[in-house]
Amino acid sequence: MEIRRCGALPTRKAPAHAFTGNVWQDPIIETPEPALLKSNLVQFEPGSRTAWHTHPMGQTLYVTSGTGRIQKWGEAIEEIRAGDVVWIAPGEKHWHGAGPNSMMTHISMQEGVGGNVVEWLEHVTDEEYGA
Repeated sequence: MEIRRCGALPTRKAPAHAFTGNVWQDPIIETPEPALLKSNLVQFEPGSRTAWHTHPMGQTLYVTSGTGRIQKWGEAIEEIRAGDVVWIAPGEKHWHGAGPNSMMTHISMQEGVGGNVVEWLEHVTDEEYGA
């Protein structure tokens, strides 16, 4: 058993190659093998979002506060809000982030293959975000 005390890992700014705007990540867990789980608390400022991306084993999002947006490639943007749970299937191209006028925080949970939990693709354009 391992207990990691609150504040043991610093909050980090999400990398610009994978996010647009100000996004903050607090690591929750990255389990050692043979477990596969990686989880973060992610806070999106208004208008901020991920790039398009996929997960080899899928992803679950649990929205803890605010209102956000999520979109699956080729489909309409959906609004998500506190209490919503979203399952994204393995290999499904998607993005998610805050609404234009509100922050959004979610817990992301995903498993990896060979240590890889995500494949980052192109940035979501302002036109795509505003559609």
